[in-house]
Amino acid sequence: MENLNKYISIYKEQLQKGDILIAYNELVKFTMRLRTDLIKSLSNQYSFAGILHGYMDFTYFYYSNDFLKGKKLKCGVVLNHVEMRFEVWLLGNTIPIQEKYWELSKNSKWNKDKTEMPKYSILEAVLVTNPDFNNLDVLSKEIEEKMIIVSNEIIEYLKTLD
Repeated sequence: MENLNKYISIYKEQLQKGDILIAYNELVKFTMRLRTDLIKSLSNQYSFAGILHGYMDFTYFYYSNDFLKGKKLKCGVVLNHVEMRFEVWLLGNTIPIQEKYWELSKNSKWNKDKTEMPKYSILEAVLVTNPDFNNLDVLSKEIEEKMIIVSNEIIEYLKTLD
């Protein structure tokens, strides 16, 4: 790594401008609101965990149902800050579970172009590539609709592995 003080100086300078702080806080607030909306509309299908923050790279929350829990799996709605898009990830509760399901799903439509397991997940599906943050209600609905479709596809795929 180059001189850490140089990076810290750039970081401090950007934070003092204020734009990054505003954007980050608004993105996290939107993700929190999205989670609340999903709980209201989908609590009969899924249970939802709290919001988690990555290292300014991901903001996400887990959700699961009895089928996924029985397999020691869960899904996550992920705001990928670097790509600035929303994704669904399938994750294992432990690394051995994650590795097991990676082996079982590495030839799936979600992983067909990958040569190795993703760093944090078993598989990843993009929900919204270019989110329009100027219309949060429409964005929230779009994420919910696509999350339902993708989650159902993943669960149906997992059922074929039994």
